[in-house]
Amino acid sequence: MLTYTSWDESTFQFEVDDVYKGSLNVLEWAYSHYGDEVVYACSFGIEGIVLIDLISKVKPNAKIIFLDTDVHFKETYETIEKVKQNYPNLQIELKKPALTLEEQAQQFGQELWKTNPNKCCEIRKLTPLRETLSGSKAWISGLRRDQSDSRKNTEFINKDNKFESVKICPLIHWTWKDVWRYVSKHNLTYNPLHDQGYPSIGCSHCTKPAFTMDDLRSGRWSGSNKTECGLHD
Repeated sequence: MLTYTSWDESTFQFEVDDVYKGSLNVLEWAYSHYGDEVVYACSFGIEGIVLIDLISKVKPNAKIIFLDTDVHFKETYETIEKVKQNYPNLQIELKKPALTLEEQAQQFGQELWKTNPNKCCEIRKLTPLRETLSGSKAWISGLRRDQSDSRKNTEFINKDNKFESVKICPLIHWTWKDVWRYVSKHNLTYNPLHDQGYPSIGCSHCTKPAFTMDDLRSGRWSGSNKTECGLHD
């Protein structure tokens, strides 16, 4: 089994077909290789909706984790409930941080996402993901190469030094239009905030509509130099 400690990138050969652009081939490999020891960390954005549908074709009872920071948009939580109804066999878990918002405020002050957003992401996203991955050999992510400059070199299978894991990214060759064509063709449920100028949706305090479609993540942490929550940098 390919793991972080036995990393060998020469073993990856995936056909990039015209319909799924390699995504189904990668997912079939991932679940046949890791079985229940691979987890999908899903944000339930539009890429996540596509991946959930693709995963359901390969592993109908796959484990899917949502990092529930307690400060997501209500539309995000509503979308998750609809997805649960549409895919009842999927094991969708909302993973919460160890600290409640009240406990975080007591230790670090009110509105930590404003005073120290990196610390807030560490507490409410990174540590919960580390806890989740401690029982898994690999994880799946919906990263696409055209999302931002920091993601343009992402491969199907990546050595994840931050979490000492294997990160699998089936959608690297999908464009923004590819994602929406798939959602439209299959009439998939998605977060309505996407129709209100939010191409990338995170925590409500740190997400605004995008300023430009040339940078689909421009609405995340606007007004600061921060561009990633830390899961993928």
